Amino acid sequence: MRHRVSGRKLGRRTESREALMSNLVSQLLRHERITTTEAKARAVQPIAEKIISKGRDATLGNRRIALAALPDKRVVKRLFDEIGPRYANRPGGYTRMIKLMPRKGDAAPMALLELVE
Repeated sequence: MRHRVSGRKLGRRTESREALMSNLVSQLLRHERITTTEAKARAVQPIAEKIISKGRDATLGNRRIALAALPDKRVVKRLFDEIGPRYANRPGGYTRMIKLMPRKGDAAPMALLELVE
């Protein structure tokens, strides 16, 4: 039974799925927009929102949480120096998902995930 079990598996094992989510959030924070499948975008959006919320308050504990979640130290530095202060007065909703045309090869539904201005 799957009662009250949350989260998407995306057809991967746990380690692979965690690495995928970490890399997608890292690329989103680095480039401020990524194009991926709709299922991956829906799965990564709440994780990115929580990381950006940590970036708003530049405490040592929040920096350590971000370093544990993101693989690149330069992205963490950018999160706390640029992205966090940009959203200091915004109560949430830092990302937007825009649906795109299906992918050409396998017709997978695609989405653009970007940071809100």
